[in-house]
Amino acid sequence: MPLTDILLILLIVLTAAAVVAVVFLVRFSIQLRTTAGEAEKTLAEVRVLVKHLSELDLEVKARLEELGDSPGVFRKAAVDLSTAAMLVTSKFLPAPAKYLPLGLLAACYVVRQTKKGKEKHDIE
Repeated sequence: MPLTDILLILLIVLTAAAVVAVVFLVRFSIQLRTTAGEAEKTLAEVRVLVKHLSELDLEVKARLEELGDSPGVFRKAAVDLSTAAMLVTSKFLPAPAKYLPLGLLAACYVVRQTKKGKEKHDIE
């Protein structure tokens, strides 16, 4: 095989490789441009959401200022209620008191299941 045939085959292989590389780069740039456009749209939506979130934050802070010390009062009432419940369960219901939370959870589960069953029955 003469040297010119080898060079010709090498030229064809290199040309094919160059075409494949150019096609890959063109497809990659098109995909990159599409992704950049979608990213800009998403960024605009995020900016709108952040603006609404900041407005909501200001409104929540204003409402909390209106409440004043109410959360402190509610917290103290919850602590006192918890203390009273603990006193009642430890003094008046000493033996079954340790099973009371489990019983309440089981009762809530049964009530939810019966409600779901009634809702499914009503739908059918």
